[in-house]
Amino acid sequence: MTGRMNRAVFMLLTLVGIWVFFTWQEPVFLSSRNLSLLSVELAITATLALGMLLVLLPGQIDLSAGSGVGLMGAVAAVLVFWHDWPAPAALALAAALGVAVWVGMGALIAVERVPAFIITLGGLLVFRGLQWLTIENQTVPVAEGGSQNLYSALTTFYLSPIAGYGLVAITVTVATGVFVWHRARMKRAGLPLEDAEPGILRLIVAAQLLLLVVAVANNYRGLPLALVVLGAVALLVAMLIGHTPFGRYLYAIGGNEEAAVVSGVPVRGVVIGAFGLMGLIVAITGFMQTAYAGASTSTVGELMELDAIAACVIGGTSLRGGRGTVAGVLFGALIMASLLNGMTLMAVSPEIKYVARGAVLALAVWLDLRMSAQPR
Repeated sequence: MTGRMNRAVFMLLTLVGIWVFFTWQEPVFLSSRNLSLLSVELAITATLALGMLLVLLPGQIDLSAGSGVGLMGAVAAVLVFWHDWPAPAALALAAALGVAVWVGMGALIAVERVPAFIITLGGLLVFRGLQWLTIENQTVPVAEGGSQNLYSALTTFYLSPIAGYGLVAITVTVATGVFVWHRARMKRAGLPLEDAEPGILRLIVAAQLLLLVVAVANNYRGLPLALVVLGAVALLVAMLIGHTPFGRYLYAIGGNEEAAVVSGVPVRGVVIGAFGLMGLIVAITGFMQTAYAGASTSTVGELMELDAIAACVIGGTSLRGGRGTVAGVLFGALIMASLLNGMTLMAVSPEIKYVARGAVLALAVWLDLRMSAQPR
């Protein structure tokens, strides 16, 4: 518990420090417009980080995620804007392709026992090359208009104020229902129940944070659709890892794979499933990142896997597996997105951005090792 509290305090102080520094350097950092842009950037980074969480929990890793983001976004963009496919069909096909490819990588890792580091490192290079071939080393603009608008709307559409508050009400209602259902199921199973007060307090705090986010967003154009996509992915991942056997298996495999095998956990199937879900999330991130960039180019998705890994580790996910939460990943992604957004506002050169991202990743891994050595 002490280690978790120390990490939480460190994360909070880090975020506050980043925001104070960038506000001091660029007062526009806290403007409604920039906070809205920051929320879109957060949605993109955090969505990919949630997929990375599913892979890290069983002790694996995915170094190909960034290249996959570029490739899946490019496939959908080329189908929509070069071949006049309806946007829903193109996005669905690219998403299915992402699932299929990552299931294949997961099978090589789980069945053939090829290290994930090697398979995904190879994927990093293969996917980047395939992306360049797909767009023929050109720029594929993601423009608005007709059915194509669905693609660009991922990062350009904003919900009205009433719709934003309504969505908060629905989310809080669903979360409360899940909380009550989970406690009732635990009681029926004769399992010990923790006090309800901490859970109720978490629900109240979450509701207040959501209301604050919507209130700030409404000062600009409204709640960005990208943030809604992030919320849906976060809710699904939280339900998956917190309330299903699949989620418990992920933690068990990461904690001790040999013990999980002895206990009858279908290790191969779970690992392949985790990579399949990663493929779906990579595709979704690819659509949002390409739409946010306004075009599919050869640099879309570059190094995004490192931002996702850093967000997970900063948020308390262990690189060894067996530990990690959705809330922690979201907070870690907020730190990474704030850092990148602030450096962009300050017109920091790309060279310094690379240095900063690398330093943050190294610091995150060091923090993970230090916190793992402390008592929980």
